[in-house]
Amino acid sequence: MKFMNHLTFGQYVPAQSIVHAIDPRCKIIGTIFLLTGIFLVKHPLAFGVWGLLLLLINCLSRLPFSLVLRSARPVVILVVFTAVIHLFFTKGTPIFQWGIITVTKEGFRMGVYMGLRLLFLVLFASFLTLTTSPMELADGLEKLFSPLAPMGFPAHELAMMMTIALRFIPTLLDETDRIMKAQLARGANLDKGNLWQRLRAMLPVLVPLFVIVFQRAEDLATAMEARCYRGGNGRTRLNPLLWKRRDTVALFLLVLSLSLLIYVDRVVIL
Repeated sequence: MKFMNHLTFGQYVPAQSIVHAIDPRCKIIGTIFLLTGIFLVKHPLAFGVWGLLLLLINCLSRLPFSLVLRSARPVVILVVFTAVIHLFFTKGTPIFQWGIITVTKEGFRMGVYMGLRLLFLVLFASFLTLTTSPMELADGLEKLFSPLAPMGFPAHELAMMMTIALRFIPTLLDETDRIMKAQLARGANLDKGNLWQRLRAMLPVLVPLFVIVFQRAEDLATAMEARCYRGGNGRTRLNPLLWKRRDTVALFLLVLSLSLLIYVDRVVIL
């Protein structure tokens, strides 16, 4: 239950910062470049530069760094699992051997690199949701997908589904926490016993959670129908997106920095 209280992925934290003011389309494109560039670097110094870039974006966003780190908690197990898989199953020069267990130099390096890549992947992606409201994110996605609409691509529907899914994450976490507290008040033991006993103890939590999820979805669909929702056709916006000079400058500086970093990592260092 304490773990649920520290999840921040999918939440929006309003603040007065440069990152919050940037156009959501610019942030989406920049995030794609960042996530792609993470997997293109190989040198340890390059990962240090990624860490400095993460701290720079955090300072510009004016968000507590502890809040950003909480978004990585759900993937800690995945990061450790990935690192362990590379550590024991990558062939190369042995540095430790005990029975059938062999740790290689190449496996250790690859495990650390993949763990850092997954960690940076989640941290950089969390800035997008922490600094962009769900409505702005939906409008940005719809604008980016709109060139594909004449070919039959459901740009508005896809953007709306992704935004609703992101908005439901904090809501479902709150509902899960409330149900778990109610079960604990009734004497349920959710944190004791072996794995099978814990899974069985979670059934009284999952059943009402699924009921609430379907009820929320039905209520949302009814509310959208009552407001004559007809997709993106003829829809007007109170605050339309405006691409400004600062968005162009921010995207240009980001792409230039990533290009130089990848060039130095691939050509100069190697």
